[in-house]
Amino acid sequence: MFKPTVGPIIGHTTTNHVRIFLRGERQDNSLVFAGIRYRRAGEERWSQGVFAKLSILRDMSDVIALNNLATDTDYEYQAGWFSPMSPVHTVETVQELPLQWPREIYRFRTLSSKANTPRAYIVGSCRYLRMTAGIPSAPHLGDRIFASITELAQQAEPPISAMLMTGDQIYVDDLNVIAPDREYKEILSKYRAAFSQPNIARLMSNTSTYMILDDHEIEDNWPANESKADAYLYKNAMAAYEIYQASHSPAHDLLPNGQVSRKLEQYWYQFAEGDIEWFVTDSRTRRNLSPNDRRILDDEQEQALCKWLIHSPARVKFVVTSVMFYPDRKLNGDDAWKAFPEQRLRLLETIRTHRIKNVIFVSGDVHGSLTSRLTHSEDPDFDVHTIVSSPLCNSKLLPYASESTFILNQALARTAAGDYRHELTSKVVSEDNFAHLVVDREQIQVSYHDRNGRRLQSINIPLH
Repeated sequence: MFKPTVGPIIGHTTTNHVRIFLRGERQDNSLVFAGIRYRRAGEERWSQGVFAKLSILRDMSDVIALNNLATDTDYEYQAGWFSPMSPVHTVETVQELPLQWPREIYRFRTLSSKANTPRAYIVGSCRYLRMTAGIPSAPHLGDRIFASITELAQQAEPPISAMLMTGDQIYVDDLNVIAPDREYKEILSKYRAAFSQPNIARLMSNTSTYMILDDHEIEDNWPANESKADAYLYKNAMAAYEIYQASHSPAHDLLPNGQVSRKLEQYWYQFAEGDIEWFVTDSRTRRNLSPNDRRILDDEQEQALCKWLIHSPARVKFVVTSVMFYPDRKLNGDDAWKAFPEQRLRLLETIRTHRIKNVIFVSGDVHGSLTSRLTHSEDPDFDVHTIVSSPLCNSKLLPYASESTFILNQALARTAAGDYRHELTSKVVSEDNFAHLVVDREQIQVSYHDRNGRRLQSINIPLH
């Protein structure tokens, strides 16, 4: 067996189930299989291999589900791919082959269902990996920060439950002016390069990773800049996104036979850990820009989000939106929630009138990091917080955001019932960084770290 050409990437993980993405390589017209075997940490004996037949339709990759795992338990696993001599093998018959597994051992941990237990997460977005003629130029710059995240994860207490990558994991349009990628083959090549750099590969093979797209998975400021010729680009970009980012997420249902469904109804999804829940929105592909019904989330998604906010018993509710919920930018804010004020106000009024506590909006996009608090002039019980983490790696062509980027001296929204007012609760970080969140009983501690892992600042968000 050979090492995966991309991956393994640990995706959606629960108390008894994990999804692992891996890619092999095409071997002319021969059959190719990928496999995983696993064991509890400390045990000698490996499980029987779990295999998937790879297809060019999914760029020689697949997601293997491991089921019936023990709760709150450390596991080790090995992963690889091979092409058997016989052309008639199936996923069942290859289990009998005497395979030589790649030596590398990876790790994952299943979740605990306990409430009121401290949990930790990493949040980041906007990882620019410049490609020139299909080859990453200076890839160590775009990969360096992941070594720092791995180092933190190895020492973190409580352990890191997951990494949230909230958009722009790749830049399809990194050389947009000169030679934008439009071909499916080029976009797939970009994903392979981005996800197989050594530090990010190491991190994702040992830490559950949840992803959602933003504009650069397609093109800058999509769909505002969309032209008629872009239907071809969009089709190719989303096909690649579905293989490399959506495939291992909870957007895919788990079938009764324990396999991950190939069907994909939408990109937004939810996941939970104990009494903490996440709703990861698709704030990019379901937009309506028509003047009579402007919306950043489609109606179905807005209804699902409101229903979840109102009825979920979760103690802490994180809402991921790749673009900023607030504060608004002075310039170029029309790509974020600023341009959809009616829908934003509906969400805020839902939270306020139903007296929903501990709602945190998590986003990236702006190439600057900050936390801020939103209050209501006539309702002292209302408060909502936002955590922004961006970028993991900036391009030299793009500026970092600073405090002067944002509108901070006026109400976010004015209504007959009162004004929504906001204030920064942190300094604005204007360098490559990631956020480390620790959620305990009384607060969320947000620590921003630079690309070398040095802590830049910590902010405590009180929980009610």
